[in-house]
Amino acid sequence: MAVEQQDRDSYTGYLTTGHEWNGIKELNTPVPRVVYFFLMLAFLFSVGYWVLMPAWPLGVTYTKGLLGIDQRNVVAASLREAAADRSVWTKKIETESFAAVQSDPKMMAIVREDGRTLFGDNCAACHGHDAKGGPGFPNLTTSSWLWGGKPEDIFNTIRVGINSTHKDTHVSQMPAFGRDQMLPEADVLKAASYVYSLSHPNAKTVDFQNAEAGKKIFAANCVSCHGDDAKGNPELGAPNLTDKFWIYGGDLETIDTTIWDGRQGLMPTWEGRLSELDRKILTLYLLDKRTPTP
Repeated sequence: MAVEQQDRDSYTGYLTTGHEWNGIKELNTPVPRVVYFFLMLAFLFSVGYWVLMPAWPLGVTYTKGLLGIDQRNVVAASLREAAADRSVWTKKIETESFAAVQSDPKMMAIVREDGRTLFGDNCAACHGHDAKGGPGFPNLTTSSWLWGGKPEDIFNTIRVGINSTHKDTHVSQMPAFGRDQMLPEADVLKAASYVYSLSHPNAKTVDFQNAEAGKKIFAANCVSCHGDDAKGNPELGAPNLTDKFWIYGGDLETIDTTIWDGRQGLMPTWEGRLSELDRKILTLYLLDKRTPTP
């Protein structure tokens, strides 16, 4: 039987495959030798890896490899090393005073890094990632703190919470003067006008006649918590009513609603959720974010 003669390209000398498209013939070009070289190199590498490293499963175990490398041991060693490094600075933060840590730039760099994570994971849902709060949640970057803004005060507030389940929790409750019929509606508006005038003394929107009448109502009903000067009382969690920092809003309508319905803030206790070290880092982090009062 005669063998069909194969076509050979006159330019390259290679045989063709017999395929042709619009006069273009496909060459039966041999695979470059460099491809075989790299394939062989890859094969030798895989064989070497199988011999030297853990590679093949054997039921409940696996081949250990001649080098005896175990990634679990590598990770465990890395964790031990990280824990050893961490213990150096954690001990310093735990044992030194707030002022001493604040004066150490290296420690504060760690506080900012760890504190940002702790705050984001535990506090940002209410106070925002920038710690500037929102309606019903206080701005933590100011110097206006309901229960005191000293480091020890902030640390304790984080520990016990406000109206929380902790036995030593801060307890805060503003009466609903209007809803519970402690004051008539007209007197609530007068008291709101007075309170509004305290933080907006030059505002054209202040009804000074109502505000003057509201001053007497304030003196009869509010000074026991907020003080004669209306600057609040950290021991009771009563806010300063003369500054620009308002939790629920400082416009006249919102102040009127606050007096009418009362307010009761809520903050969980973090003593059982965060370690003492984490609570101290959070305290230092918040102190670091505080904006000086203008």
